[in-house]
Amino acid sequence: MSPFPTARPFRLPASVLRPRIPASAAPLRSDPAHRIGHQVRALRIAAGASGGELAASSGVSRSMLSRIERGLVSPSVETLDRIANGLGVPVSRFFSDQASRTDFSFVPAGKGILVDRVGAVAGYRYELLGHQLSGNLFIEPYRVTLLPDAQPYVTFQHPGVKFLHLLTGRVVYRYGARVVKLAPGDSLQFDATALHGIEAIEEGPVSYLSVVFTMRE
Repeated sequence: MSPFPTARPFRLPASVLRPRIPASAAPLRSDPAHRIGHQVRALRIAAGASGGELAASSGVSRSMLSRIERGLVSPSVETLDRIANGLGVPVSRFFSDQASRTDFSFVPAGKGILVDRVGAVAGYRYELLGHQLSGNLFIEPYRVTLLPDAQPYVTFQHPGVKFLHLLTGRVVYRYGARVVKLAPGDSLQFDATALHGIEAIEEGPVSYLSVVFTMRE
């Protein structure tokens, strides 16, 4: 019996007494829609844009953009094209599975792998700076250093396209019938199937970045 006769029994609200049913997450539309939504969100974040900013630049409502990023809807090609234009990327970027790619490599300064290349010229030191594990394009990035006993060599010849950037020294470089003088910061890019190489060393020490691009067989 209550010591306060006039007190009324206290009743909890029905909303508190009602058993709580866990709210289930909204179902995903499909796995492809989820992957596309993940790509849209990743590209938006990489671009430093908020959802509202991308909605404004693409002409897609903010609510629709949010639903696309969460994989709740399958956007039309027209909608994806508008989002791509807002991000400044091709539509194909939404369909690349970036998470499964394995072609990322990081090489700290001075930690490249010294490579004894087949047919390497004496006095040319090759330091591999990265590797490409996937895709149809094979890439070989090297830092090449000419040791004191290195001599000019103009008969390099191999498949692919070569990019060359001189880091230190001054050289005369020959490509077929063409001759050009290179100073630090100068670059060349050419079809490597033609004869090429350093014709004269004008100032040492010489080092350069050499990147060869070829198609995998």
